[in-house]
Amino acid sequence: MPDCQLYLISPLEVGGAFPGRLERALDAGPVAAFQFRVKDMDEHRAAELAEPLLRICAEREVAFIVNDSISLARRLNADGVHLGQQDGDVAEARERLGRDAQIGVTCHASRHLAMLAGEQGADYVAFGAFFPTTTKEVEHRAGLDLLEWWQTYFELPCVAIGGITPDNCPALIEAGADFLAVSGAVWNGNEAEAVKAFARQLSRG
Repeated sequence: MPDCQLYLISPLEVGGAFPGRLERALDAGPVAAFQFRVKDMDEHRAAELAEPLLRICAEREVAFIVNDSISLARRLNADGVHLGQQDGDVAEARERLGRDAQIGVTCHASRHLAMLAGEQGADYVAFGAFFPTTTKEVEHRAGLDLLEWWQTYFELPCVAIGGITPDNCPALIEAGADFLAVSGAVWNGNEAEAVKAFARQLSRG
C-alpha cells in the first residue's frame, strides 16, 4: 500500500498570480492530486480559470479533480470530481465522466455515508474536519478513530481534511489516512516551503 500522499485544494481565488503559485507548490515536493474549488462562478468563467491550472497539473502528472461540478469536470476532461453530499451522485458522475474518472465523496464524520459511497462505486471517501479550519465553516468534527476504523475494514482510500498542518498531520498519517487534503496551510503563506514541510512529515510516516 502506498504511503500517505498530499492532496492540494485550491484557494477560492485562482486567477492572477495563482498559476505561478501552483507551479511552485507542485515543484516543491510530491503532490498526488489538486482539487479545483471555486464558488458562485458561472461554468464558462470557471473553465477559463481552470485551463492553465489543468495544464500545469498534466505536465507534472498530478491528478486534476474538480470540486462539486460533474459538468465542469466533463467539460475540462478532468481526472475526476469530488462530490459533496448535495452535488449529485456517484452513479451520475460515473456515467458522465467514464469508468477511469476518480470520484470522491465528502462523508464528514459519518461511517454510514462512507459505506454508502463505497457501495455506490466511489474511488475514495473524505472525512473531516479533523481540526479547526478557516477555509470553510465546520459542521462536522471527525476523530482519529474514524480513520482507524475505516482502514481496518475497507480497502477504499480515505482522505483526511480540515485544518491540517505540517505540525498536526503525523497523528492522521499514523491513524491511516491515505491522503491529506490541505488548502490554507499551503496557500496562506509560502506554498513551496509548506509543501516541503508536509513532504518531510509524509516521508516519515
